Amino acid sequence: MRQVLYAMIPGFTLYVYYLGWGIVINLLIASVTAIVAEAVILWLRQRPLRPVLTDGSALVTAWLLVSALSPIVPWWITVLGSSFAIIFVKQLYGGLGHNPFNPAVAGYAMLLISFPAEMSRWPTLASMSGYHPGLLDSMNMIFHGQTLAGLPLDAITSATPLDTMKTALKQFYTVTEIKINPLFGYFGAKEVEWIIGGFILGGLWLLYQRVITWHIPVAILGTLLMISGMFFLIDPSTHPSPLFHIFSGGAVVGAFFIATDPVTAATSNQGRLIYGLGIGILVFVIRTWGGYPDGIAFAVLLMNLAAPTIDYYTQPRVFGQAK
Repeated sequence: MRQVLYAMIPGFTLYVYYLGWGIVINLLIASVTAIVAEAVILWLRQRPLRPVLTDGSALVTAWLLVSALSPIVPWWITVLGSSFAIIFVKQLYGGLGHNPFNPAVAGYAMLLISFPAEMSRWPTLASMSGYHPGLLDSMNMIFHGQTLAGLPLDAITSATPLDTMKTALKQFYTVTEIKINPLFGYFGAKEVEWIIGGFILGGLWLLYQRVITWHIPVAILGTLLMISGMFFLIDPSTHPSPLFHIFSGGAVVGAFFIATDPVTAATSNQGRLIYGLGIGILVFVIRTWGGYPDGIAFAVLLMNLAAPTIDYYTQPRVFGQAK
């Protein structure tokens, strides 16, 4: 668990650099909420506190949830998502090792469905607005819903590149016309692509440390690259490039940090490849034809449901067992 937390630091550091201190405040809120919620449920269940609270799993859940939240999201959104993830998705199923769904993803999906307006408020990039919130300004936005200058959050927010691309394509703009928007960078979302690069470094560190195996990340990102590349070659005017899909949204975090959860993912190597393949396909389908601009959360949850069946049909043959 500690290795996963360490691996997320490069991405979060770049997050602060480009989008302000709100991410640090959200990390503190989510972490405290997750630990308190877990302690309360363990006390109610008459379970020992120390072994569970010190295993790092609650912090991993909190950090993964925050990686998907806007740095200016209201404080109560973070509290609600973190507590829901720990109480309803993790502890009420029996705790770590018994939950069928990834708690962080389930918490995020609940927030996305229940509070779409609050979840869609992302700050305008500093390179576009000239405004980079400091620590006090970020606290004011998170706890009071406005900047220190009294501006409401709506005045400093903009749509995400994935949302912008999806909406404009429905209005029959071409990809080339859409990418004139300063929201877009070299490959995907401007500046955010560097944040995603930080999470890629963290994911590679987890592979190097053998905390995770290559099967799920390669299956997810490889499938997403191949399918989006095929559609891009067929019609580049209505389908963005494969690199746009990788460097925009939560595909990288989902591939390295979320889908590799050993509790909710498939366990055999063959099963992991099938599991990742399904997530990659679902992400592209939801992004292209679904009602949400990203889709990584729903893709992971759907494949969490499929993981037991995948494991059943991909169990390796026991040594000495007849074919």
